[in-house]
Amino acid sequence: MFRNIPTITKNLLIINFLVFIATWVLQMRGINLANVGGLHFFMASDFHLFQFVTYMFLHSTQSIAHIFFNMFALWMFGVVVENVWGPRKFLFYYISCGIGAGLMQELVQLFDFYFRISAQDPSISFSELFMVGQQLSQQLNGWTTIGASGAVYAILLAFGMIFPNERIFIFPLPIPIKAKWFVCGYAAIELFSAMSSSGDGVAHMAHLGGMLFGFLMIRYWNKHPGSGYNRSGGQEFFDRLKRNFEQRRGNAGNSANMHTERGGMKEDDMNYNARKKQNQDEIDAILDKIRKSGYDSLTKEEKQRLFDASRN
Repeated sequence: MFRNIPTITKNLLIINFLVFIATWVLQMRGINLANVGGLHFFMASDFHLFQFVTYMFLHSTQSIAHIFFNMFALWMFGVVVENVWGPRKFLFYYISCGIGAGLMQELVQLFDFYFRISAQDPSISFSELFMVGQQLSQQLNGWTTIGASGAVYAILLAFGMIFPNERIFIFPLPIPIKAKWFVCGYAAIELFSAMSSSGDGVAHMAHLGGMLFGFLMIRYWNKHPGSGYNRSGGQEFFDRLKRNFEQRRGNAGNSANMHTERGGMKEDDMNYNARKKQNQDEIDAILDKIRKSGYDSLTKEEKQRLFDASRN
């Protein structure tokens, strides 16, 4: 299964898990990688520009759910999006949206800092805020953001925009929902959480920032077809398997009117065409299942049927 994951998605999964293990091991020795690679507030003394990239490969070791759900979503949706766009475009989108999420987080923290300072001293103007920030730069090191959630939410959005009407199953919902409503629901939950649950330790606005940058990027690609983005590209990906089967049985189609040997007996044209149509209907149903639910949703028998058909 792992070898079927496209290059960039596979490497992102590997890097994130390796960094998580390294973070856990070093933390037991008193070294916190988040102090170096986490995204600090830009007024903090430990802030560096490279943290806009490194922060998205770090995850909290306090709860394995943080990295598990991020990597599960990256695997589930990233495989499809990368196959549609190709590795270079997918990587550019992932990193750019991760940086965009970091920028959104920095902006939110700037206003948060202003409101906190003005609550203590209403006479301080916004222009004087940077002077105060310099004086408090050591204390501001505590404002650190880590996690791939911003980039992953952007991948989620990309899937919803490429396949808006694709139905997906999401636990615990008992019925499948369209991808566009799934994405809108997630965005609404994040917005509500950002407005109502301050201080919960989750960078909700960074998640929305990743989705926002992703939305703007996809809209730009949509308006500039030369960039390679088109709404039919995703469907073409799922049709490749079908075209492969059609090419393989090209010669067989020319012999449709000929009698064939099967089980030691001659088969007439009507039975041959009926058997051929039944086989094709089975393959089409399997390919449609892959398109809707992914290769891993197939049963062992369906996988074997697909493998046997590809060899014919």
